[in-house]
Order: sequence, then structure tokens, then C-alpha cells
Amino acid sequence: MLSRLRRTIGRFFSKSRKVNHEPINKVSLIVIIVVDLFILGNVFAGLDDISRWPLSPAEAYPCHISWEREYRENSSPTKDYDFLLSRVTVPDDLPNLAFEGRERTSRIGKVSEVCETYAETAEAVASAENRAIAKRINDTEAEIISFTSKNSTIRQQYDSTLLEEIAGQPREQSINAVEAAQARAEIEANDRAIAQREAILETLKSELIETPASQALLALLNNEQEFQKVDDGYNRAAFWYPSIQLFFQGLFLLPLVVITSLIHRFAQRKNYGYVALISWHLLVIFCIPLLWKIFEFLQVGFLVELILDLIEVLLGGLRFLLNYLQILIIPVIGFGIIKFFQKVVFNTRLQAANRVQNMRCIRCAKKIRKHDIHCPHCSYAQYHECHSCHNLTYQHLPHCKHCGADQPLNL
Repeated sequence: MLSRLRRTIGRFFSKSRKVNHEPINKVSLIVIIVVDLFILGNVFAGLDDISRWPLSPAEAYPCHISWEREYRENSSPTKDYDFLLSRVTVPDDLPNLAFEGRERTSRIGKVSEVCETYAETAEAVASAENRAIAKRINDTEAEIISFTSKNSTIRQQYDSTLLEEIAGQPREQSINAVEAAQARAEIEANDRAIAQREAILETLKSELIETPASQALLALLNNEQEFQKVDDGYNRAAFWYPSIQLFFQGLFLLPLVVITSLIHRFAQRKNYGYVALISWHLLVIFCIPLLWKIFEFLQVGFLVELILDLIEVLLGGLRFLLNYLQILIIPVIGFGIIKFFQKVVFNTRLQAANRVQNMRCIRCAKKIRKHDIHCPHCSYAQYHECHSCHNLTYQHLPHCKHCGADQPLNL
């Protein structure tokens, strides 16, 4: 097994740096590596672009996060007011989510109709009437903060002045500019002003909540049926999104893999050494991201979600067991991919059969005469002795051409 792996790796590197079994010079190899890196970067950039073609769950259901986290999970007594005020004072926050979707005509998927309704309703909250109320609310809150700050300063001076008067210290020696009686009067006046503005603030809050646009938004926010549509759609989209991304990434990569594979085989048959070398490098480059994306899918795809749900049911939430499962499954899948390429794509016997039929060297695929025992180009032996009849028969073919006995595959 290890010797076969070493030979496979040796053939891989041999094909990567040789033209017609002759090593290329170091400058050419460096150029090829630079080109490889450039193409690999563009391949990953293309994969990133095509993976963004379908709308993500957050783009298809842009109101989900705001609806769930900012409103439904907010348990404060003033959640209606706080949410409405945020929509009025930051009106661009929500529309920039749904409503880019109106211009996404070149992308796959559509924005939820409920979220579109939610956006229109939220945009209506930021009306001129509500903005005026919000401005008055902000001004009133600023005045309350100002009076509270003044009271804090005066209280500090009041306590110091009161101690001075108790100690009998002359007024002209006081370090404070305000007498105790005057300080007390100012504090009481500020407290009355604060109470007055707090009453005004409560009235303004009620006005903001009672406007028709606000009532329409609150009615939608508290519509359990509509939220359930959004929540179910978002969860379903999040479940399938990695699989959809892998599908489109596969559409991007598979044509490149197939085309370069066909070019490589054609170049080998026609002895186009440089074309075979470049196409081989391209094939490897295109296979690397494909395998990467497959393994990435095994980390976050719908299969993982199904396994997680099964673990939740059977083992009471021991999700760390999934890591053990992945440690077991991913090497098995990797081994399966290697076997597939060995048995189907780079099958030695299939290649040997095609080359024997076309009178080409079994190893280097160059044209040879029918009865050449060794290739004049690479010196590879075309025949080996049959273990049954001891006549010479073709290398790598499954049966002896004389007695038909099964032949071991000699690599």
C-alpha cells in the first residue's frame, strides 16, 4: 500500500514538472507555479462570486433579525416605544436591508413578501409627523439631563455650604458661590422642571405609539402568524443555503475540470507535451477548490444539520460527538474520492487498453511499432511474462493474450 502511494505521488510530481518525460528547466517551472497561483486565486474569486449569486437567508428574509432580536426578545416595559423610536431616528437602518432586494434582479431568489410589507410599514413610521415627535422627545430628554446635571452640581455645593453655616464660618470665607437656602430653592425649582418635562415626555411617547403608522407596525410585529412565516422561511433557507452554494460552485468548477481533463488526454494521445503539462496543472488547480468545497460542505451542509438534529434527539444534545463523526467520515470520503480517481479517471488498465489499441507506449503514450518490446522513447517494457503460460503479454491488461489467464496489475 505504501509503495503504491509512493509511486502514485511520484507519477503526480513527474507529470507536474516533465515534458515528454524530460524535466523542464527551473525558470519555466517557476513561471508555471506563478501562473498556477494566479489561476488558483481567480478560481477562488470566481467561486466566491458565484456563491453570492443566490440570495443568502439574511438577504431573502432581511426583517428576521430585527423582528426577532430587537423586538420579540426585548422584554422591557417600553419595548414598543424603544423600537418605534429607533425606526424613526434611524430610518435608513431597516430599508437598506429589504429594499436592496428590489434592485437584485440579476440574482437568484426573492425577498420575502412579509419582509417587504414589514419594510414599507417601518418606512411609514419615519413620517414627518413622527420625526417631529421624535425631535421633541430628544429635546425633552436633553433638558431633563441638563436639569439633573445642574442639581448634581448644586447638591455638592449645598452640602458644603450647609456644613459651613453649621460651623459658623463667615459667608465671605465660603468656597461656594451659592448660599444653602438659595441652593435648596434652585434644586426644588429644577425638580419641578424635571417632573414637568417627564410628564411631557410620557405624553410624547403616547403620541408616537398612537400614530396610525406606529399602530400598523406594532400590529404587524405582534402578528404571530406572519412572524412564523418569516421564521420558518429563514430557517429553511439557512438549512439549504450551503447546499445551494455548493451546487453553484460545482457548476462553476465541473466544466473546467471536464474540459481540462479532455484536453490533457488529447494532448497525451497526440504527444503535445507542453499542452499536456499545462492542462495537467490546470486540472490539479481546478480539483483543489472542488475538494475543498466538498469538505467545507461536510462541515456546514444539510447533512451535518440532519446529523445534529439526530444527535439532539438520541443523545440529549451531545453535539461534540459530531466532531468524532466527522473525524471518522471525512477520511473515509477522502479515501473514496482517491479510489474513484484511481479506478475511473486515472485507471491504469483503461489507459493501457486505449494505448495498446492505438499502438502507443503504455507509459508515455508515444507512437511505437506493433512488436516493439521496449518503447524507443522512454525505454518502458511493453510486455511481461504471463504467470500461467509464460508467454509475453501486454503490461497492465487484465488477461493474457495467449491463454486468457488473469494478470495481476503491476504498477
